[in-house]
Amino acid sequence: MLGFEESQFREGGLLTPVIGNTYSGSMMTGLSAILDIAKPGDRILAVSFGSGAGSDAFDITVTDRIEEMERHAAPTIKEQLSKVKWLDYAMYAKFKKKIVVGDGIE
Repeated sequence: MLGFEESQFREGGLLTPVIGNTYSGSMMTGLSAILDIAKPGDRILAVSFGSGAGSDAFDITVTDRIEEMERHAAPTIKEQLSKVKWLDYAMYAKFKKKIVVGDGIE
């Protein structure tokens, strides 16, 4: 309805399908990923809603100053996600000692 093309939201900031729902951190994590690749003149619509937290929307226009930022002093979100070691629930439960694996003898 707003006239966006799917590539405009799938290629950068929509991270929930990749990392899961980080709830209140979802919008900021997505915005960080977009700012990693943003160019002067880009317009960013960042919206959060749900989980009882209400709803917020920000209309951000990227200025020329983004080129002055040391954006690559830290790894980008995409670089960080390329090094992820996924942990399934069974392994999580084992490390949190919620389940005993094997005969229980350590």
